[in-house]
Amino acid sequence: MTGRTLIVVMGVAGSGKSTVGRAAAERLGLPFVEADDFHSPANREKMAAGRPLSDPDRRPWIEALTAALKRSDAPVTIVACSALTHSVRVWLEAGFDGAVRYILLSGDPELIGARLAGRRGHFAGKSLLASQFAALTPPDDARLVDVARPVETVVADVCARIVEFAPH
Repeated sequence: MTGRTLIVVMGVAGSGKSTVGRAAAERLGLPFVEADDFHSPANREKMAAGRPLSDPDRRPWIEALTAALKRSDAPVTIVACSALTHSVRVWLEAGFDGAVRYILLSGDPELIGARLAGRRGHFAGKSLLASQFAALTPPDDARLVDVARPVETVVADVCARIVEFAPH
């Protein structure tokens, strides 16, 4: 694949996007971007209160993310981003000047709910889980990765998918 490629490790809150994406990036020697870092304080407060974001809430978040991605000239970048809705992915793709590929971390709601129940210090808690699953519309071409396995196995699977998308 030529040009720039963005690998989006996507999924609902608690699916392991940050952990898996960061570990895959380290293993492959690629830059990693955490999309949550680009949420406004208002978005963080809304999610912390258990209220899901709307598309008008999401749009400035994705615009800030893509502005940061444009400042990089890395041929391949991994980003951990929920990318739950079609509209978010359209904005992401329009704002990135290259190919965008998706790896969907999927899992049973009970497993992910248990992970969220034990999570501390993050604005997206278990109260958002039902709305996250309701909003999730996976891209047709997303590579699915089951998160019910040990994290090292998930990371190895994600790395293999990344190499399929963008050998470097």
